[in-house]
Amino acid sequence: MKIAILTSGILPVPAVLGGAVENLIDYYIEYNNQEKLHDITVYSIAPPQSSSIADTANTHYHYIDTTSFWGRLKRHIYVRTHSSTYYNPYIEYFLHESLKDIARKEYDLIILENRPGYAIPVSKVSKAKIIIHLHNDLLNKDSKNAKEICQVCHKVITVSDYIKGRVKTIGSNIPITTVHNGIDLERFYRATPIDRKSLGFKEDDFIVVYSGRLIKEKGIEELIDAFNQLKDYPQIKLLILGGSFYGLSANNTFLDTLKKKSENIKDSIVFTGFIPYEQLPRYLKIGDVAIVPSMWEEPFGLTCIEAMAAGLPLITTNSGGIPETCKENSIIIKKEYMLNQIPKSIINLYENNNEIMKMKIKGKEKSTIFNKNEYSKLFFNSIK
Repeated sequence: MKIAILTSGILPVPAVLGGAVENLIDYYIEYNNQEKLHDITVYSIAPPQSSSIADTANTHYHYIDTTSFWGRLKRHIYVRTHSSTYYNPYIEYFLHESLKDIARKEYDLIILENRPGYAIPVSKVSKAKIIIHLHNDLLNKDSKNAKEICQVCHKVITVSDYIKGRVKTIGSNIPITTVHNGIDLERFYRATPIDRKSLGFKEDDFIVVYSGRLIKEKGIEELIDAFNQLKDYPQIKLLILGGSFYGLSANNTFLDTLKKKSENIKDSIVFTGFIPYEQLPRYLKIGDVAIVPSMWEEPFGLTCIEAMAAGLPLITTNSGGIPETCKENSIIIKKEYMLNQIPKSIINLYENNNEIMKMKIKGKEKSTIFNKNEYSKLFFNSIK
C-alpha cells in the first residue's frame, strides 16, 4: 500500500528530540524498511538542521519548515490570518501545509498519529482510507465532532483497552483495535548502569526511581509528599529523571514547587533534569525500585514497560491502561491512598529482598511481550 503518516506537528520524526509517539513511529518505520511492506511518506515538522535524515526505498519524509526565518514568518502570517478550527493555529498551520501535498498525491491509506481532529480536513482532500492511531483519551463522547470524525474514518487503533473503551462511548460502529505499544527491549536489557557516585549516591543506598515529565498529572508532587514520610530511612533515596517537556522548556514554575516541597529531604532526592531517551536505560539500571505514581488515567504506561525491562520492581497506580501492562508483577496502589501506600510499599520492598527478586524476574518475563518488532507487526496487521 501507499501510506501517508500525519504526525502531531509538535515534535519531529525521526524522534531526534524524543517523544513517546515519535519513538513508536520510528519503530514501525524501521520494521517496514526491514520487511519492505509498504511505501510510506511521513509528514512531520522539520528536525533540527544538525540532524542528518535520508529517505529509504520504503520511507520518504515530507518536512514542514517551522523553524527557519521564512518558515516562522509563514506560520506567523497563517496564525494571524486564521482562527482555530480544532486545535490551535500553530498546529493547524502544519496540517494546512501537509494537506497541500496530500491533495496532490494518491494514497491508499492515511494514518493520523494521535490527531483525531485532522480526520475531517483530510477527508476533504483525499479519497484514501483514514485510520486514527490513538495514544491518548482524545476521542470519546465528549470530544468535538466525535461522531463526524468516526463517520469519515475507516478504523481506530488504540494503545490500550482503556482507550478503546473511551472511544466506544461515542456509540459509533467504527472498528476499534487495541495494539499495545512496544519498546526497544535490548536497549534496556543490555544497558550498563552509570556510576551511582556521579549522582551523589552511595553504593548501599536504596534508590527509588521516577522517570517521566514533571507535570501534575504524573503524580510527582504526591510522590515527594509521600517521600517526606521516610525521614527515618536515610538510606532510601529518590532519583527523579525528567524535565517539563522533553527538555524544551527553559522555565518551569511547577519544578520550583517540587523543589520547595523537597527542601526538608533535599539530601535524599536528586533531580537530573531532562535525560535523552538513549541514555535513560543507564539511569534506570542504578535503581532498586521504579515508581509510576500517575494521578490521571494513563493511556498505556510505557514507563512501566521500561522499568520492567530495566529489571526494576514496580510500584504504580490503578490508572487507565497501566494494569494492562503490569498487574501480575507490580504493587498497584489506589490513587486516593497514595500518601499512605507509597511509603508502606517502598519500606516493604526495602526490607524484603526476596520479594524484590521475585518481582524483577516476573517483570522481565512480562516485558518480553512488549518488544518493538512485535508491536510493529501487530500494528501493520491491524491496518489491513
